[in-house]
Amino acid sequence: MEGQEALAVFRKGISKFIEFNEVEWSLVCQHLDLKKLRKKGFFAEPGVVCSEIGFIATGSVRYFNVKDGEEITGYFSFENELVSSYRSFLTREPSLNYIQALEDTQLVIISYKNMQAMLAHPMLAYKMERFGRLAAEYYLICYEERMSSFITKTPEERYLDLLNTGREIIQRMPQHYIAHFLGITPVSLSRIRRRIMRAA
Repeated sequence: MEGQEALAVFRKGISKFIEFNEVEWSLVCQHLDLKKLRKKGFFAEPGVVCSEIGFIATGSVRYFNVKDGEEITGYFSFENELVSSYRSFLTREPSLNYIQALEDTQLVIISYKNMQAMLAHPMLAYKMERFGRLAAEYYLICYEERMSSFITKTPEERYLDLLNTGREIIQRMPQHYIAHFLGITPVSLSRIRRRIMRAA
């Protein structure tokens, strides 16, 4: 994807948060960068301050932690979604988790420095303040939905939710990542998949 095409995808993708007129957009573009992550490249790492918010134009990433030497996948993000260690971005404290590209991934980037510059710009301040608030709400909603599913649903119900609403996760992710995302072992996931196939 070419740079201008990625910027157009970004503009359309964030229209659910904010929309810019042509003059504003020309100013915003001066504060955006493009970034390509190769498969398994890192967007964020523990102990390092995350200084970027990314918008995924193409590709996908996973959020994970390492416990007792084992990688535990907690979340995925795909095309047209924001990605950041947002707590680290806002507080300037080190990130607590890894964010890694699952495939070659192209991002449109807002650095912390450029975000501050836009917040200080008289033509952009209001809309970028709104963008920051809505981005925070976006992360909060994702977190609440994830926590609620672990409390109220069985692993099989969570897997069926993925089949119904997140088929690209099933198609594109290694099975052990999906198992960790569901909070079960790969063996348990295999059993669930067999039961569902027999019932189909």
